[in-house]
Amino acid sequence: MASVDEMRVVILCGGKGSRIYPFSEYFPKPMMPVNGRPILVHLMHIYARQGFAKFVLAAGHRKEMLLDYFEGRFPEWEVNILDTGAESDTGDRIRACAEHVGERFFATYGDGLGNVDLKALLAFHEEHGGLATVTAVPLRSQYGTLQFDADGRVRSFSEKPVIRDQWINAGFFVFEKRGMAEWEGANLESGVLPALAAKGQLYTHLHHGFWKSMDTSKDQQEMERLGEAGEPPWMG
Repeated sequence: MASVDEMRVVILCGGKGSRIYPFSEYFPKPMMPVNGRPILVHLMHIYARQGFAKFVLAAGHRKEMLLDYFEGRFPEWEVNILDTGAESDTGDRIRACAEHVGERFFATYGDGLGNVDLKALLAFHEEHGGLATVTAVPLRSQYGTLQFDADGRVRSFSEKPVIRDQWINAGFFVFEKRGMAEWEGANLESGVLPALAAKGQLYTHLHHGFWKSMDTSKDQQEMERLGEAGEPPWMG
């Protein structure tokens, strides 16, 4: 397994977060507060608690807020904030960090939290030998569902059920830097990852524990509630 000391964590922090407008006018979405501190810091604690405390923040929109916030904070971490462009797409942001990472590195989105076993993820990646590994979680419906019989009689309701046979991209990636030569397109989701998959170089590590992304202000409120009572589930 790669040395913990060699592993950098690239976190995408530069998007405009249009789905949480107007809040994103004032600060980047990863700086949205959850229980008094940015969601980005909660995410960094997930990595640091497991021994990965060297971060490369791929900044763009309102990058000055990241620079101001991290100045003098968290001396126990190594935090490198890079301006990857206000208009850059996700794949290009990670590519712009190439000179600041080792031959193998973690990457993730700045707005998703999960109690992912990072060393298990890294071991899976090394065992399978691909150029990239993406963590996947079961799809949780954003709607309640209902079950009914042949006559249309409703038997039960399920509030936002987990759909166990459908999996979604949860971030928490491991990449080989040499794989950047195989990347196609500017966008991670529509270009880079499909291209790697088409070449048989993308694997998925399944995560069955907690995971949640903060896509809207409602998600932010739900995360606040989850973190109010003791240790939040993304740290468990």
